[in-house]
Amino acid sequence: MGAFHQEPKLAELNEQHMNLASSLQFIHQMNETQQKVFNSIPSLVWLLTEQGDAYFFNKISQEYLGFHESESLVKEWMELIHLDDLDVFQSEWSQALPLKSQIQVECRLKHHTGAYRWFLVSAKFVEQCSDEAGYWFVNSVDIHETKQFQQNLVKYIHAQTNMLDTSVDCIKLLEADGSLLHVNKSGCAALNIPESHHTFGMKWIELLPSEIRTKATRALKIALQGKTARFRGMSENGQKIQYWDNLLTPILNDQGQTECVLCMSRDVTAQRETEMRLRIASELDELTGLYNRRFFKLQLKRSLHKHKANKKLMGLMLLDLDYFKHVNDTLGHAAGDHLLRVLSKRIENILPDNTFVARLGGDEFAIVVNGIDSESELERIAIEVGKQLDAPITYAGNLINGSMSIGCAIYPRDSKDSVNLMKCADTALNDLKATGRGGFRMFNQHMQIAAQNIAIQLNEARHIIRDDLIIPFYQPKVRLSDGKVVGFEALLRWQTSDHQVHSPSNVEQAFQDYALATKISDAIQNKVFKDMSIWMEQGLEIVPVSINAAPVEFLKDNYAERLLHRLNLYKIPHHLIEIEITEHILDDRGSDYVVRALNLLKQHGVRIALDDFGTGHSSLTRLRDYPVDCLKIDCDFIRRMNQDEAILAIVQAIVALGPKLSLDIVAEGIENTEQLELLKSSGCTMGQGYLFSQAVNMQRAKQMLTQAI
Repeated sequence: MGAFHQEPKLAELNEQHMNLASSLQFIHQMNETQQKVFNSIPSLVWLLTEQGDAYFFNKISQEYLGFHESESLVKEWMELIHLDDLDVFQSEWSQALPLKSQIQVECRLKHHTGAYRWFLVSAKFVEQCSDEAGYWFVNSVDIHETKQFQQNLVKYIHAQTNMLDTSVDCIKLLEADGSLLHVNKSGCAALNIPESHHTFGMKWIELLPSEIRTKATRALKIALQGKTARFRGMSENGQKIQYWDNLLTPILNDQGQTECVLCMSRDVTAQRETEMRLRIASELDELTGLYNRRFFKLQLKRSLHKHKANKKLMGLMLLDLDYFKHVNDTLGHAAGDHLLRVLSKRIENILPDNTFVARLGGDEFAIVVNGIDSESELERIAIEVGKQLDAPITYAGNLINGSMSIGCAIYPRDSKDSVNLMKCADTALNDLKATGRGGFRMFNQHMQIAAQNIAIQLNEARHIIRDDLIIPFYQPKVRLSDGKVVGFEALLRWQTSDHQVHSPSNVEQAFQDYALATKISDAIQNKVFKDMSIWMEQGLEIVPVSINAAPVEFLKDNYAERLLHRLNLYKIPHHLIEIEITEHILDDRGSDYVVRALNLLKQHGVRIALDDFGTGHSSLTRLRDYPVDCLKIDCDFIRRMNQDEAILAIVQAIVALGPKLSLDIVAEGIENTEQLELLKSSGCTMGQGYLFSQAVNMQRAKQMLTQAI
């Protein structure tokens, strides 16, 4: 930061664009309430990213600087500082930035007219939750008049008494022993000194509230040593509490010795109240008024620290509403919001004083129960919380019936740190939801073993991603009439140092994690598209290739855009790619985003296949609304159709359905000639399975394409 170049290189321009995009993202993440609070602060407020790039200027800043857009100052905000002050500021900033320490620097800032004014620029780094980036809060208080007073006071102190009295700041001149030489009118009012009391001499520190005298004594000692000192204080004026920013500046004689000390106190009550409102807004959930996820995590750590000292038990409950999506889908999101607000109030009203409740997001809540004596105490509270949905909630004349699932964990029995304690409670919650919803479940070690198995799979997934072990295998799709290869399904495999090829079943849990699933998907797509590019360069007639998409990949609404970008990068014709999704994706939470992504892909020529068809519970009438080109009959139906007439009837119905809906039908898992002949007689034209070929590597797939020419 702070270094400027006349002719930035292309790489630097790209970096600037990336920083700008990141900064705009920060702005979008700010809710309206936060922006209003920042805009209400009566001083220049800037927000910087962790790297020091500016992304937000409040209205007062924009008016002072004379602009309405922040883009131009993302990298060049230091150009606002007067050149004579820049070295000092950069020195302080360069030390604070890596350490995320607080700084205060007096410097001149450029007005949009070209003039400069003195400001006290304070920069403080604000930590956020693990899933949210921190930011620098830069507050610039106008001290122009104050600075001018400081610069001229020594020369004109006796001649400017009347002028000092006009200042709203409290101005005091102290002798070396701390006694008052002079106090202006504002200072007299703040210290409760009669304005007619012109002969001062009393001790300044003795006039201050007792709780800030230690800080004042320390600041005076620093000032007497020839250094500027600063401290915050407060006072009570009747029922009103006032907050003060006190600046002590030594006045030196010709020999450089401190003759007296100038103390200037500014009323920062409005600023302090704004900061407090901002802090409260940052801690509360906007919808329910409960504490939010960020503050909950902080409070959980504090509770753990307290319980480590007193050696008591602490309970943690994670709550999840059952079938909350159904409420939103049937009655609307306004009804869902109403349910959350009412439930929040009910839970607050029945919880004992030793609890702390927060909304983590969506339909998820968390409760900390401090100082419990046994597991049974936590169970009683969990039962009482679960009863809060027994009484229906009314919205717009409709009754909202519901239930909740609760996962419980206990410190220190289950875990001794906040992160793992959360994982234990979440493990218990997931175990409950997997085996039936409603009620509560205590964490136990059997769940831990299951969780450890999941962790092993996730670590294995990270390993194969880190070491680039992923390789695609290709299972051919054939025309049943003559066995001609008409397509491939790309399947995930990876090869270890012993040349063993492994299947995705060893890391199936990775496909429940967005970050890991996305990285695996990126890797397999890159390698498949690279293989296809090589085949095209070699003049082979390429057949369409199917790629599987995990449900979790659609959690961020950019799957289609990322895939299309990668296709264009490798110059792969869009019609040669088919995305396979499972039927279950279309019924899960966020299915609207899935359908949007699929529609966009189909508009660009990418085919969509619905895998494992028949195993879900989607209505057949909804098929017409899905952007699907192909149905793949689940292999379990193919395996059982020879022995089960009902299964055969289902297969035949699906095959007959295809032409009516303009859908291709592909039978999976064909393993013998009996299955093949039955499918052919039923009208099925395409299939795949071990009867034709197992999944093969890139070289063998190339040979199949060569043979097909």
